[in-house]
This record gives sequence, structure tokens and C-alpha cells, in this order.
Amino acid sequence: MNSAKWTAQDLPRLDGRTFVVTGANSGIGFAAARELGRVGARVVLAVRDVAKGEAAAASIPGETEVRRLDLADLESVHAFADGWEGDLDVLIDNAGVMAVPEQRTKDGFEMQIGTNHLGHFALTNLLLPHVRDRVTVVASAAHRMGAIRLDDLNWERGSYHRWRAYGQSKLANLLFMSELQRRLDAAASDVRVTGAHPGYAATNLQHRTENIVQNTIMAAVNRVWAQSEEMGALPTLYAATADLPGDTYVGPDSLGEQRGHPKVVGRSGAARDEETAQRLWELSEELTGVAFPLSPAVV
Repeated sequence: MNSAKWTAQDLPRLDGRTFVVTGANSGIGFAAARELGRVGARVVLAVRDVAKGEAAAASIPGETEVRRLDLADLESVHAFADGWEGDLDVLIDNAGVMAVPEQRTKDGFEMQIGTNHLGHFALTNLLLPHVRDRVTVVASAAHRMGAIRLDDLNWERGSYHRWRAYGQSKLANLLFMSELQRRLDAAASDVRVTGAHPGYAATNLQHRTENIVQNTIMAAVNRVWAQSEEMGALPTLYAATADLPGDTYVGPDSLGEQRGHPKVVGRSGAARDEETAQRLWELSEELTGVAFPLSPAVV
């Protein structure tokens, strides 16, 4: 597949392949799931609200299944993974929250790092023995304003800054992508890990910050600047289906990666820091109790 002005019409047929999309009941997750279903994939919508997931699945062509998954609850993550049987071709780690007030997950993690990173970290490692093709991690251009607080990942000290916490969680997504790929390579696995970001797309994330002023400003920006969720889903679709090497990051091709068609893009220096990626991985294992399931290859 050529990425030059790539659109969903360039998707290959995906008959017989299974995709899990977290947060697939709305936004770019739903837009991606709909296109995957259109080209023959079996799509499993991993969602917190099953009723909303079933309503979304009703408008997705082809074979769908709705399963409950609350990434802010490790018990739910384990239940989802324990219930999985058979092969899984592609896992798309898409669900997330953005710039919400300080909250805690059921396990006591700061909500944004807990949902966006730790929940997906646990889910991915638990499902990894079933994955046959790839894992695609949805990050954000906001990773560039993030810093990994290895000594206080969950914002337990000092003042809480919702946007800095969001940036940390999105930077964690990219560090996770890279470190997972390194560990898969060391295990001589054929599974690859790719990443994507949607640019500035009009989705429900901008209406769920629980801050009226912030929501109002972003709604106004959406009307004059944001691209549609369908366009925002293109980098995810490209990263999840194109013949790309592992640790490839995809985003929009225009206006500072805010809009446009998918292309391979760069990332911040912090997102390429291998030492931080390894230390974050070790901390994530400690916090979630979930470890990488594959053994290193025997040389």
C-alpha cells in the first residue's frame, strides 16, 4: 500500500482476520472499526459500556462482537483477556481519556496514565500470546509536551496538571510501543508494533474534560479547524494494515500533522529514550503485576 494520499478505500480485503479495537463505540475507534468491518474483518469492540458498544456495532458491516473492557480496572482487563480464545490478528489500543480532572482508577492509578497507558500495557501483554500480526498503539502529538515522572507516575505529590498528565500518558504510549517492539525482536517474534496519532480530529474526547470553559473552547476550535473522525482514523487504519516495519509512527501529512492523509512521522527525543522506555516498562510491570509473556530467543 502506498501512503500517498492514502484513504480508507485503499484498505485491502481483511476477510478471515480478527481485530480488537478498544474504545470502539465512538470517535476514531468507531470510525476505524466501521472501515475494518466494511472490508471483511471480524471486529471485536472492547468497550466500557456494552449498550453503547452494541448500538455502535449495529452500524458496522460484517461480523462484530461486543465485549466489556474497563481499562481503568485491572480486574476487567484480566477478565477480558481470560475470556479470549483463538487467534487475534491485530490489537488496536485506541481508548483513552484526555485532560480530565484529577481522578483515580479502581486500582489507585492517576486516571490518564492508568487508562491510556497502564490499562493498555496490561491488556496487550495478557493478549500477546494470541496476537499473530501486530499491535497498533494510538498516541497523540501531545506526547511532545509530556515528561515521564518515574518517581511519581501517578501524581501523588504536588499540584496536579491535567494537560501535563495527558502528555505523560501519550508519551508513555510511544515508549511502550518502542520497548514492546524491542522485546518482541529479542524473542524472535514476528509480531510488530506500530503507532498512530489522529492529528486534530473532532471527537468526543473534547467534550469530556469536565471543564465547561475548556469544552466550549475546544468545541469552537472543532468547528473551524478539526478534521472529521473519519479522517482522524486514517493513520490508525494505515498503521494497523499497511506493510510497515515495527516501531513505525503514523500521523497526518499536513498543517503540522494536524490534518490530512496518513504518512510516517517523527516523534520527540523523549519518545526515543530507550533507558526511560525500559524503566517505564519495569515500573509498569510492578504497578500492574503483568509481565512480558515471551521468553528471549535462544541464540
